[in-house]
Amino acid sequence: MPVHDSSYSQPTQQQDLSVVLVTGSYDHEIRFWEAWSGICSRTITRDEAGQINRLAVSPERRLLAAGIHKRIMVYEVAGNSSKSLVTFEGHTNNVTAVSFHPEGKWVVSGSEDGTIKIWDLRTSHLYRTYENGSPVNDVVVHPNQGELISCDQAGVIRQWDLAENSCTLELAPAGDTPIRSVSVAFDGSCLVAGNNKGKVYVWKINDDASGLPRFQAVTKFQAHNKYLTRCLLSPDVRLLATCSADTTVKIWSIGPTFEFKLEKTLVGHQRWVWDCAFSADSAYLVTASSDHVARLWELASGETVRQYNGHHKACVCVALNDVNLA
Repeated sequence: MPVHDSSYSQPTQQQDLSVVLVTGSYDHEIRFWEAWSGICSRTITRDEAGQINRLAVSPERRLLAAGIHKRIMVYEVAGNSSKSLVTFEGHTNNVTAVSFHPEGKWVVSGSEDGTIKIWDLRTSHLYRTYENGSPVNDVVVHPNQGELISCDQAGVIRQWDLAENSCTLELAPAGDTPIRSVSVAFDGSCLVAGNNKGKVYVWKINDDASGLPRFQAVTKFQAHNKYLTRCLLSPDVRLLATCSADTTVKIWSIGPTFEFKLEKTLVGHQRWVWDCAFSADSAYLVTASSDHVARLWELASGETVRQYNGHHKACVCVALNDVNLA
């Protein structure tokens, strides 16, 4: 995701769609941004729907899924309408997690109501519900497409097997300390989780045929001294980003046997940093903060190279898709 200088001309609509960058806020607005210029190209206002909690862009960049209070609303990325293509209703409390199936067939959501739901985009109906039993803080789809990994307020990480239609594994690395965020490596090699005391836990994911535990604990470390809000592995699995209430984002390098070393601390946000998203080449990171601002960071230098201003309240979620579809 190269950054262009100020002489870069305004992108065409086709170029716009090659990089989809979206932020959501407690001001009830979803904003689409021209990544290079920092210009807001489209705003969806959902006054009647509530605060925007989480965002996800589909793999082929056609759809945006937004967790808005108790609903999941799906929009066309290329359109200009503030009306959703489909609205999924069924959660009874805040939606806290939204992820697309790698082939864009369905969306999975997690909620403070203690459930995980799978919504079929082809039929626009609820496909499946899993009862987690505790408020869900995050849900991700395993790269093998056959499992979901969730974490919750009770401190439990669960593996949900889609073929067996059940929870097949549980981890509680810090007792009942809430786990805020989970991230699975794009190559399926490891799982990372962070809790609300700033601690990060790492497991190697073993093949079932290896005879070793499915999740093999390899390390844990104190990433922040305050509340950790998000942990995210980079697409190339060489970096881990952690976001925190301490206003910083930390970038950790990952060694061949899962050693984690602090490479950079990204300083610039004035309040809590809630969310982050890597560029496809793992060279850039976008962050969202309670200071109303989103930032684009160049990780080689650790500097902010673009700032996205426009939200009137906390900017709490961001989605980025600049994957080369050619």
